[in-house]
Amino acid sequence: MADVAGLAGVSSQTVSRVSNGFPGVAEDTRREVLAAMQELGYRPNSAARALRRGEFRTLGVITFSLSTMGNIRTLEAIAAAAAAHGYAVTLLPVAVPTQDEVNGAFSRLGELAVDGVIVIMETHLLDAATVSLPPGLQVVVADSDAGDRYTVVDTDQAGGARDAVRYLLDLGHDTVWHLTGPEDSFAAQRRANAWRTTLTEAGRTPPPPLRGDWSAESGYRAGLLLADEPGCTAVFAANDQMALGLLRALHERGRRVPDSISVIGFDDIPESASFLPPLTTIHQDFAEVGRLCVEGVLSKMWQGGEECGTTLVPTQLVRRQSTARRTP
Repeated sequence: MADVAGLAGVSSQTVSRVSNGFPGVAEDTRREVLAAMQELGYRPNSAARALRRGEFRTLGVITFSLSTMGNIRTLEAIAAAAAAHGYAVTLLPVAVPTQDEVNGAFSRLGELAVDGVIVIMETHLLDAATVSLPPGLQVVVADSDAGDRYTVVDTDQAGGARDAVRYLLDLGHDTVWHLTGPEDSFAAQRRANAWRTTLTEAGRTPPPPLRGDWSAESGYRAGLLLADEPGCTAVFAANDQMALGLLRALHERGRRVPDSISVIGFDDIPESASFLPPLTTIHQDFAEVGRLCVEGVLSKMWQGGEECGTTLVPTQLVRRQSTARRTP
């Protein structure tokens, strides 16, 4: 550090402020210090800095599944938001969502030296008392139903589902069939409950739902069944991947979309605009979910907050060519 300071013509304290990303350094001075660091091959010792400051500049992320598009995009958003604050992310997948596994995951993250933890917990665990999070840790939970005991950030699952069903009803469809996600998924249950409630409030009888597992293959199997339902003119799929399989099955059975049947999905994955036809869907703002998760855990770390409750990120209906007004 003294060598860098001598080459740049500044104090060692200024070099320290630049290497730690602190404000209050003139931009020209910052560039001179960075150039000196590069010329001398100087890199700050992050381990020593962590021991000195008691801060590791790393957030731990625990997730129970990397197989769903929603979890992957949430993780990507968390990593981007953490990097914007100068933090790295340590990922720890948990294969079996049990109390012992959760405790073990937190212990391993402690050994890996993290400052706070974000848990992506899609399944019904915290709300069913199957799993509890260890006390004394700064934790934010994404995609769960435990807002009375933890700080939770989630998409407005129910609001998005209501918008999907109301849109199809406004297009003149008598009712809306539903392809649900897995039974143990909090998000799937929220969407299914909103689908059923919206139809009931509109004076429509909800058809029997079909169960999927978030995969395109499960959507394909459901589509083969729905293609043989003459009264089915509109389907709300709980995610875009199942909608993709559904579209293929309907095409194979000669049910034209949207002329014969309208299909709407949920997520607005990047590929949904390239489906055939392009998919009408509910957009989730994963970037905002990730940002709020990171800012929430940083706020708890810096301010020592213990506040609980749920923050819902609004959704948006994206109209494309897979839905149309029903014609008699």
